[in-house]
Amino acid sequence: MAHLRCRRRLALAVPVVLSLTASLGFLPGAASAAPLTASATTSADGPNLAYVVNTRTDHRTIESVEKAISAAGGTVVIAYEKIGVIVVHSANPDFGKQIRAVRGVQSAGATRTAPLTAAGTTDEGAAQMLSAAEAAKVSRTAAAGEEPLEADQWDLRAIGADKAAKTNPGSKNVTVAVIDVGVDDTHPDIAPNFSPSQSANCVGGKPDTTYGAWRPVDADHYHGTHVAGEIAAARNGIGVAGVAPGVKVSGITVAEPDASQLFYPESVVCAFVFAADHGVEITNNSYYVDPWLYNCLDDPDQRAIVDAVNRAQLYAQKKGTLNVAAAGNSNDDLDSNALVDASSPDDSTAVTRTVDPHKCFDVPTQLPGVVTVASTGVTGAKSYFSSYGKGVIDVAAPGGDKYQIPDTPSKNGRILSTMPNNQYGFLQGTSMATPHVAGVAALLKSKYPWASPAQLQALLKAEADNPGCPTAPYDGNGDGVVDATCVGGKHVNGFYGAGIVNALRAVK
Repeated sequence: MAHLRCRRRLALAVPVVLSLTASLGFLPGAASAAPLTASATTSADGPNLAYVVNTRTDHRTIESVEKAISAAGGTVVIAYEKIGVIVVHSANPDFGKQIRAVRGVQSAGATRTAPLTAAGTTDEGAAQMLSAAEAAKVSRTAAAGEEPLEADQWDLRAIGADKAAKTNPGSKNVTVAVIDVGVDDTHPDIAPNFSPSQSANCVGGKPDTTYGAWRPVDADHYHGTHVAGEIAAARNGIGVAGVAPGVKVSGITVAEPDASQLFYPESVVCAFVFAADHGVEITNNSYYVDPWLYNCLDDPDQRAIVDAVNRAQLYAQKKGTLNVAAAGNSNDDLDSNALVDASSPDDSTAVTRTVDPHKCFDVPTQLPGVVTVASTGVTGAKSYFSSYGKGVIDVAAPGGDKYQIPDTPSKNGRILSTMPNNQYGFLQGTSMATPHVAGVAALLKSKYPWASPAQLQALLKAEADNPGCPTAPYDGNGDGVVDATCVGGKHVNGFYGAGIVNALRAVK
């Protein structure tokens, strides 16, 4: 399944942010191009693809571009006028080329390489379900005041979340939206804190708020439910506890409902805008936008993807939403000069290519203002799979590591959380680290309700604990081979960024 594949993530140093902003802010020739007329050729004998068309945000321009879209053989799915992003379907093989020549169009391109049919998350390895017998065994070890399965949640204790809950479990005025494969809000650990009014299904780029539309299509779409439980599973005497068990959690589905579980750009654009417009304070993004692992600005389609998703997530930030995202599971030094991408496009035939991390962007994790999260295991060491890089990682958090074995009843170094159909299971990945950061951010937002996204990110870094680079060579899997090199000092380094987040310090 696509959601089990490895995921890479590129660096985002300050110069890269500036170059991204500058690159997307000036697209030569767009303003002076002639408008497309109905007499243009609009062949419809190509594959029916989805596109994003990015324009100026004034209504007159958008109305004019929509007419040109129709003339070029396109059908408007939805227009997000506030950010100037129009989602389009077209079978005209020249649609992208034609629409990019239209006055007012700043970038445009296909969001997939395969035809429309009637995911790329960041967990590492298969899920391990907790059986009823195993759950009963763990429950017998629960201490007074603990949730039945909390003895297996070494991750809560690692960041002081168990103690933080006694001081401040978080406010019901704070919501974390899980942008993912769907959330099973009927789970007894999630139901008490779930917010239906801030949930939707955004697959295809247009929000569906029908009650229950946000739920996963089947038990194999478990990733979002696991993430939601890590953030806000209630302390209700059932199962597990979340990092912020007093806050609300919502679900915004963006994954294709088939086995691919792909996260296409138009769906993610919809999710960021929906979250912002529905008062969500924090979004959790444990994925990368398909079909390109890296979106290179010299390619018009990939450039349009970066532009569209960046507009949406910046819109969310401006409305007060902090976006938190996973760094990836390739154990890559994201501060490198070049990276090999052998997985893109992942919706058709992949072609191996070497990309320049300063010109090709992982979306949304590499976008400006997004909190980038690395993963640690029970010992506090970097997880063997977690990508890293000085100037790239903002903070780190427990995401699990099968090689770092905890002294818990199940002796499982992965992260235990909720699964669909009232189940529980273990997963590991930067996908699991990210909701720990989102949970701590929710605690900070509960304490400082007027804090902006930038202030919340600064607070996350200020309260983090940084163990510093390891003194011995890093050998994550114990095979005697040095797997990664940490660069930096005690305050900021490539493995932990500003450090491992601390829930107890956040509430104090």
